[in-house]
Amino acid sequence: MNASVSKEIQQAQEQLHTSSNSEHQADTTLTAVQIQDILDRAKQYAIDEELDFAGGVPPKDAWALVSAGAAVLVDVRSNEERKFVGHVPAGEHVAWATGTSLNRNPRFVKELEIKLKNNKDQVVVLLCRSGKRSALAAEAATKAGFTQVYNILEGFEGELNEQQQRGDLGGWRHAALPWVQD
Repeated sequence: MNASVSKEIQQAQEQLHTSSNSEHQADTTLTAVQIQDILDRAKQYAIDEELDFAGGVPPKDAWALVSAGAAVLVDVRSNEERKFVGHVPAGEHVAWATGTSLNRNPRFVKELEIKLKNNKDQVVVLLCRSGKRSALAAEAATKAGFTQVYNILEGFEGELNEQQQRGDLGGWRHAALPWVQD
């Protein structure tokens, strides 16, 4: 285990807290071993899928890390998506793409550095609609020197179903994790 991950795990244990959402209070404290297990599975996923970033985590694992203070959640969706579809109340926002045409944000890496106070060893979980844009954002962050960037698999809304609708095939909302809508 590298020193920065050990330090993050130690800090997470010191900052353990429970969610204000009563549905999720039972499982918000993780041990250092549980945190490391989630990160190890995510890293194995990266190896198996030949990813160019630290790994991928399912929504429930991402929430467990964030709730335990072991990771920072960064929503990379546009402002419009967050406003009209909903967003996770915990975490930061740095748009990977902006506007209705989803033009790539050329300042993404710089804005991410600012939000994370230039701590490139911080464990970060990135969230988008379905897990695709956040994977691209994770690659860009890794190329910029971030060492612990993970994609939240399935994203906020999950994949399209047979009727071309999102929301019932995986994703943050489908997992009944905390979210709000403006």
